[in-house]
Amino acid sequence: MKALLFAAYGGPEVLTVAEIPEPHAGPGEIRIAVRVAGVSPADDALRSGAWKEFFPVPLPYVVGVDAAGIVDEVGPGVEGVRPGDEVYGVRPRGAATAEHAVFDLWGPRSARWSWAEAGGAAGGVATASHALTELGIGEGDTLLLDGASGGVGAVAVQIAVARGIRVIGTAGPANQEFLASLGAEPVAYGPGLPDRIGARVDAALDIGGHGDVSELVTLAGGADRVRTLVSRNATHGVSLLRVDPAGVPAALAAGAALADAGRLTVPVAATYALHEGPAAHARIAHGHARGKVVIAVR
Repeated sequence: MKALLFAAYGGPEVLTVAEIPEPHAGPGEIRIAVRVAGVSPADDALRSGAWKEFFPVPLPYVVGVDAAGIVDEVGPGVEGVRPGDEVYGVRPRGAATAEHAVFDLWGPRSARWSWAEAGGAAGGVATASHALTELGIGEGDTLLLDGASGGVGAVAVQIAVARGIRVIGTAGPANQEFLASLGAEPVAYGPGLPDRIGARVDAALDIGGHGDVSELVTLAGGADRVRTLVSRNATHGVSLLRVDPAGVPAALAAGAALADAGRLTVPVAATYALHEGPAAHARIAHGHARGKVVIAVR
């Protein structure tokens, strides 16, 4: 089967499409014929080597942590799903950007989502749901999302708003109206954030990694009220968010239900073909995509 992989750390140019053996579903797993895979900041960090000190990967490494497709194998002990079902899932150890991928963390694809939306949804849904739980915020609280217009941020805004949370989201001028349409209160990103917001928030999530994390600590009233998704900003006592796999299937099912109710869309910034993987990664590396970047595998 064809897969997008790299054999050495580096820029997007190290990515190549290669033929590798097909995987097969083991106990507790399903295999899907991948339709669309997402591209995330985690993919960029893994490929570039930014995370190699604490999250080394075996080389060659097939990229991609989320995807959507059609189930074609069901492993022993798996119930509630069968070949032909349409699902989306997260694969924390990668290997989702391939013609077939094996998952043990998945949920049903919402009928309201296109394949592109479903392919880019799982990482954002799982991350946002876990962040809200870990930060302990709920209805009536205020959440600051720093870098809210990207693939994870746009999903996080909608999930938080659906839970009755007031969301303040930072973005560039071109994305202010977009954030407002999702239910967030848009604020310009960059230095001086506490002055622009003018009040404390209950919690903050650093999504883009381009701001000053110390300002988020100031706004939230302590490092324990802040999480980051990018290791390079894991300073000032702020912890890197690590999603608990145990909660992912329920989070994905809830995300699909929210989409079925018309309350969760997945804005797609761009769709690339498999052989255009380097261009897709370059788009993510720039950090200014509005919504999710995805790769159509089939």
